[in-house]
Amino acid sequence: MKEKGNQCPGKGSALFRNWIGILGVVLTTGGLVAVLCMIAFDFFAGFSHPYLGVLTYLVLPGFIWGGLMLMGAGIWYDRRLRKKATPAECPALPLIDLNNPQHRRNLIMVSAGAVLLLLFTAFGSYRSYQVTESVQFCGALCHTVMQPEYTTYQNSPHARVRCTECHIGPGASWFVRSKFSGMYQVYAVATNSFPRPIPVPVKNLRPARETCEECHWPEKFHGATELFHKHHATDEANTPWSIRMLIKVGGANPIHGPVGGIHWHMIVANKIEYIPADDSRQTIPWVRITNRSEGRVAVYESEGNKLKPEEKADSIRVLDCIDCHNRPTHIFQSPDQALDIALWLNRIDPSIPDIKMKAAKALVGSIAAPSQDEGIRQVAETLQKEYSDFEYPQKVRQAVAETQEIYRNNFFPEMKTSWKERPDNIGHRMWPGCFRCHDGSHFTKDSHVISKECNACHTILSQGHEPASNAVDLAGLEFEHPGGEISEGTLCSECHTGAP
Repeated sequence: MKEKGNQCPGKGSALFRNWIGILGVVLTTGGLVAVLCMIAFDFFAGFSHPYLGVLTYLVLPGFIWGGLMLMGAGIWYDRRLRKKATPAECPALPLIDLNNPQHRRNLIMVSAGAVLLLLFTAFGSYRSYQVTESVQFCGALCHTVMQPEYTTYQNSPHARVRCTECHIGPGASWFVRSKFSGMYQVYAVATNSFPRPIPVPVKNLRPARETCEECHWPEKFHGATELFHKHHATDEANTPWSIRMLIKVGGANPIHGPVGGIHWHMIVANKIEYIPADDSRQTIPWVRITNRSEGRVAVYESEGNKLKPEEKADSIRVLDCIDCHNRPTHIFQSPDQALDIALWLNRIDPSIPDIKMKAAKALVGSIAAPSQDEGIRQVAETLQKEYSDFEYPQKVRQAVAETQEIYRNNFFPEMKTSWKERPDNIGHRMWPGCFRCHDGSHFTKDSHVISKECNACHTILSQGHEPASNAVDLAGLEFEHPGGEISEGTLCSECHTGAP
C-alpha cells in the first residue's frame, strides 16, 4: 500500500503561508489602526461632520471584520494543504500546553487581544448607534435628498429635539423597523430612484400618543392661548393689518379645567375616525365619532362627496395629533407668511413701495429654477431691476438679502419642494385645515351638522390698522375682512394661496 506524502510540516504562522491570510492581516491591522486613531480623535475632539462618524463606526469596522474573516479563511485553507498521513502526527486542532512558555505567552496575548477587541466593539457599537440616531446623520448625510427637511427642522420649534424621537420613538421594535426601512432608502439614494418631493410618511408614522405625547399631553392642557398676527397688504404702502385672538386650546381632563376646546378631538372618551379622499388628506368626506362612555356613534358625510362601501371599509384612519399638527417641525413658509414676518420685524423696510408684492413675485418667479443657487440669483436680479432707481439703495440691498434668505430656507427646486407641496392643516388660511370637516356640509342621517362657528375655536380680541388694533374687546369681535366683504361660504384658502 502506497503511503501518503508528509504535507503537514511547515515553518511560520499559517496566516503568512498564503495570500488569503496575508490580505486578512493587512486589512485587519490597517482598519484597526485607522479606527483607533479616529476613536481617539472623536473622544478628545468630537466629530462635527456626519461623514466622519459614518466612516469611523460603520465603514472602517467593516474592513476589520472582513479582514478577520479572510484570516480565518487563510488558516482553514492552509490546514487543508498541510494534512498528514496520520492524524496523530498532524492533529486536526492545535494543541495548547500551558507548561510550554511559548504557549502561555501566545494564550495571554490572544486573550488580551480578545478582551480589547470586545471593549472596542462594545464602544464602537454604542457610538455607531449614536451616529445613526443623530440629527446630522438623518439630515446632513444625504444632503440634497434631506436638505428641505433638515433646513426647516433647524428653523422650527423642535430644533432641539432629535429626529428619531419623533420619527422612531422609544423601544427596540420601532428602531429595528426604521433600520429596515433605511436600507431601502439607502438603495433609493444610491440609485437616484427616490421621489421628488419626498412623500410625507403619515401611513407608517408611529402614533402620536407614543411620540408627541411624551412631551405634549392633551389631558394636561386647558384654557386658551393668545395669538397675534401682523399682516401686510400687497399695496404700495405695504399697509399693516393686525389681528389678536384667543385660541381655545381647551383640555381633555376635568381635573385640570373645563373639557372642550380644540383638544376635545383628543379626549380619551371620544374616538374620531375619518376617511380622506386622497393621500394629501385635504378633502375629508366621511367622519365617525364614537363616544365610548355613552356608546353613541355618529357618522357625518359630506353631501357632495359620497363614498362607496368598499372605500369606507379599507381607508378608515383614527384621528391623531399629526392629522392637524402635520407641520410641527418641517414648516415651509409661503412668500406671504415669510414676508409678513420680515416686514413686521423691519428686516425689510416697509417704506419701500410695493416691496411685499414685488418680493413675493420674485420668490414665486424663481420657484422653477434648476437649482437653489440659481433661484437665489434670480431673486436678486429681479428685485435689483425693479428698484434700480430707488433713492435708498441700502434699503434695497437689505430687502434683497432678506428675500434671498427666505428663498434659501423655504424653496428647494432640486427636490421640487416648497410650501405648495406641503399643506399645513393648522388653521384655515391657506389650506382647508379645520374646514376639511368644519365646513358646514358634513351631516348625519338625522341632519346634525359638524359646527362651522368661528367662535368654537377662537375669540377675536382686536383687529384692524394700528393703532386702532391695540384696542381689545374681551367679549369678542366678529371677523372683519381687511380687503372688504366676501361672500358667505367662501373659504379663506380659495383666495389666500400664499402668493400674490
